Amino acid sequence: MSLTYTAGSLVAARGREWVVLPESASDMLVLRPLGGSEDDIAAVFPAFEDVRPAEFAAPSPTDLGDQRAAGLLRTALRIGFRSGAGPFRSLASIAVEPRAYQLVPLLMALRQRTVRLLISDDVGIGKTVEAGLIAKELLAQGEATRLAVLCSPALAEQWQGELREKFGIDAELVLASTVTRLERGLELGQSLFDKHPYTIISTDFIKSTRHREDFVRNCPDLVIVDEAHSCVAADDSGQGTASSSSNQLRYELLRRISADADRHLLLLTATPHSGKESAFRNLLGLVRPELATLNLETPAGRAKLAEYFVARKRADVRIYLTKEDGLSDDSLAERTAFPSDRWTKDEPYKLSPAYRALLDDAIAYARDRVQAAGEQGRREARVAWWSVIALLRSMVSSPAAAAQTLKTRSESAAARTAQEADVLGAPVAADSAENDRLEGMDVAPGAAESEEAGARLLELSQRAAELVGPAEDAKLKALTKHLKSLIAEGYHPIVFCRYIPTAEYLATQLEGKLGKKTKIAAVTGTLSPQQRLERIEQLAAESAEEAGDPAVRRVLIATDCLSEGVNLQHHFDAVVHYDLAWNPTRHDQREGRVDRYGQKRDQVRVITMFGEDNGIDGKVLEVLFAKHRQIKKDLGISVSVPDETASGVTDAVVEWLLLHGRQGSQESLFELDSHQESFERIEREWSSAAEREKTSQSKYAQRSIHPEEVAREVAAVRAALGGADEVRDFALEALRDLDALVRDPRDGSGDFTAQAGGAPAGLRDALAATLGGRLIEEDREIPFRTTPAVGRGEAALVRTDPAIGAIASYVLDSALDANTPGPRPARRCGVVTTDAVTIRTTLLLVRYRFHLTLPSRTGERQLVAEDARLLAYEGMPSRARWLDDEAAAALLAARASANTHEQLARNQIGRALDGLPDLAGHLTEYGTSLAAELDASHRRVRKANEEIVRGLKVVPQEPADVLGVYVYLPQQPASTVSGAEA
Repeated sequence: MSLTYTAGSLVAARGREWVVLPESASDMLVLRPLGGSEDDIAAVFPAFEDVRPAEFAAPSPTDLGDQRAAGLLRTALRIGFRSGAGPFRSLASIAVEPRAYQLVPLLMALRQRTVRLLISDDVGIGKTVEAGLIAKELLAQGEATRLAVLCSPALAEQWQGELREKFGIDAELVLASTVTRLERGLELGQSLFDKHPYTIISTDFIKSTRHREDFVRNCPDLVIVDEAHSCVAADDSGQGTASSSSNQLRYELLRRISADADRHLLLLTATPHSGKESAFRNLLGLVRPELATLNLETPAGRAKLAEYFVARKRADVRIYLTKEDGLSDDSLAERTAFPSDRWTKDEPYKLSPAYRALLDDAIAYARDRVQAAGEQGRREARVAWWSVIALLRSMVSSPAAAAQTLKTRSESAAARTAQEADVLGAPVAADSAENDRLEGMDVAPGAAESEEAGARLLELSQRAAELVGPAEDAKLKALTKHLKSLIAEGYHPIVFCRYIPTAEYLATQLEGKLGKKTKIAAVTGTLSPQQRLERIEQLAAESAEEAGDPAVRRVLIATDCLSEGVNLQHHFDAVVHYDLAWNPTRHDQREGRVDRYGQKRDQVRVITMFGEDNGIDGKVLEVLFAKHRQIKKDLGISVSVPDETASGVTDAVVEWLLLHGRQGSQESLFELDSHQESFERIEREWSSAAEREKTSQSKYAQRSIHPEEVAREVAAVRAALGGADEVRDFALEALRDLDALVRDPRDGSGDFTAQAGGAPAGLRDALAATLGGRLIEEDREIPFRTTPAVGRGEAALVRTDPAIGAIASYVLDSALDANTPGPRPARRCGVVTTDAVTIRTTLLLVRYRFHLTLPSRTGERQLVAEDARLLAYEGMPSRARWLDDEAAAALLAARASANTHEQLARNQIGRALDGLPDLAGHLTEYGTSLAAELDASHRRVRKANEEIVRGLKVVPQEPADVLGVYVYLPQQPASTVSGAEA
């Protein structure tokens, strides 16, 4: 008759020991190797194979290790955990160590039956990581089975990389360029979203009616929407514009998706208000319909909103979990290294005489063109207006952009109506603050409207082409000077331009002008989003190859195709605005690419170039940028400038320029009655938006999760899993002990290299399977990097990296098998004489297994989870005085202060092992207490969701496994120690 085994119990089969999993039945056991991973799970049929109960063997007193044995074994064991027993099922399986403040949205999510959140943290705080944490956790718990991320096509590859590298979610890209290939692999009647459970979908793809309907019908149960503010429009937004039509289309899609009350929905945006209350309300309505009409002026209304809305600035999280946050002490305080401030400077330049003459002639042409068109009708007037703006903007950008624009047909010339002319002309000539309108908007606009104007424009184009180079292009000459200064101070700058011809022109002109050790590359909209990232990585790699040379620098020339979403803080630390944008929000977007979490510089440099005498830049800088900066200085926050506000100012500037030329007085521009009223209205609207934004920061501050709650969970996670530093220290020590050749440059990066040629064959085989056989066979250097984004043949210093897992498995297996040939870094026993103790102290490394019953909205899940704990006691086992967890962990840092005689060591460890039965009661009691803590933790995290916690059970599996026993002896003559404690 076959025995019945409970989940979590140990059995012996096939020559090894296994843990019984909950999926087992009476006639079939589903088993995971003891210490193995989910990939090693096997099914065993007791009727046909020998299966018997097993107990974990005690350590051998003859197999003693040194002072580091306990720490190495503990870390090797914890690295092997892929699903902890705590309430966060996924944290053990991700390749990123989240900041404490990034756990707040996760805690908010786990208190909801259906997760609905609007995450509006500031640029650079880490909204992608916060969303990834929630997604991974919901998938791990079975609360969600499929995932879709909606984002702009320019950010799709970045989202794919983040999910894969940090969270182990391998998502398929669904783009306009990939959908045909993906659909070829579908079966008849199969939806693309059924075949691929995890997808990243571009907003371009969703514009197709057929694809949109297919997505709505087969929408996953978890949806993340990036830059969610671009998916709603204000109730009073202008109709008929490309922006409002696109926003309305997305809003309708999200409204249909959010209508399913059981669908999880995460909306991400750094700018939820954008200055318009109605747009904010529409956004809240997508989270939950009742939020759209909530009275946010009352405490009750704000408390309700706080359950679904989190919005924090850098100042809120720069230093977190301190006494100022209401904690009793600063033991868990976390400082996040955001750059402290931006060093900003406006740098003027003056046109050369030849360039001034060209610009004056261009303004004269523009004046004549606008006057003539105004007499021909409304449509002609609008076409001419956009053509003139295109002409003037290109002219002050660069001679290359000017030459291109002057011989290119105006986009608005194809319009049949005045309204259509605005739709066609505005995107390429103006600067929208909306990132979804950046893609494809860096092409040089056209200025030619008719054949009659062709000869005059062609003559201007030829003159512009003759002005290339620093001799006549004073702006280029000034840029070269600024870049040389930044490079000399050790900076790696990005130069942002408005148009593709300007970026390509600068890359050509600067080559060889900034020193032989400076690498230059250009990234524009001519490249696909993936090619842009590859170009940047190539530039970083080229400069990294010569990193030992302090003169090596990199300079990136880019258009605004990189100003939103793409993270550049790891490679660049300064920004030069070569072309002054006509909306300050665009500058914020550019600077936000480098001024964010992960930037190693404490101060990011920003230079804004402007033409003193071109008639445009000075006025735009004074009106728009001065106001924008003053608001930021007064309120401490950056307030987005609505497109209509920015265009109102720039329209007035251009009108003035056409009337009075470059030499017109700036002061008189603001004294004209026709413009004064407009400027006053803009001033009022902008100030009002700023005040609303400031009020919202205090009104809607995140209060649903108290820092004390976060601190409690952070402490629990760190106790169970350890941190990134522990993984690096473990890899270094273990590889050295295993006879690998390790080179640690100690350059502050944390990276090191290792050659495994001298390591045991078992480890070499395991590393070859993960890193490539040739790398190991040829004994090449293996780079170990602190970043989770590594290439083929490299290892990431994170617990989930396969190479780190291979090292940990070898260390653990060799510790458990005393017959393993070659070096064995970790041992299950050790005796150390140290001045860290004053009385005989014994440290135990204990593995607990728990059978968890976790209710969810899709039914109960049965799981077996493991936890490793350190327990320590003073004196003899029969009269043990137990230490607290902190004192036990501190013993890992104890170092030998004297040699221990071999026979004394064997006697001491023998007595400790003989006394294990006396400790069984306490080990069982500790396991029961730990189970109660875990149960309370699960209930605490989900305390607002009674349905989820009903039926929750955490049952310890007895007996616990004693993996290691380590005795610490005080450094003093044995005669001074009492017999009971000797």
